[in-house]
Amino acid sequence: MQTNNPQSEAAEVMMRNSWITGFTPQAELWNGRLAMLGFVSAIAIELFTHHGVLRFWGILSSGVVPVV
Repeated sequence: MQTNNPQSEAAEVMMRNSWITGFTPQAELWNGRLAMLGFVSAIAIELFTHHGVLRFWGILSSGVVPVV
């Protein structure tokens, strides 16, 4: 029988947030967190500059896409 005490819960949270490489649940949690940061950053750039992310970085120099 497992008891839930504060030490075991703290240890479980520490293991969940640890930086472990490979295809592990911890890596997927970090991947999701970083993806959310990137998405929010892209939305913030578009809201404040009124341009897309590629144009903001200078990758897409004009707003016109050439037709081939």
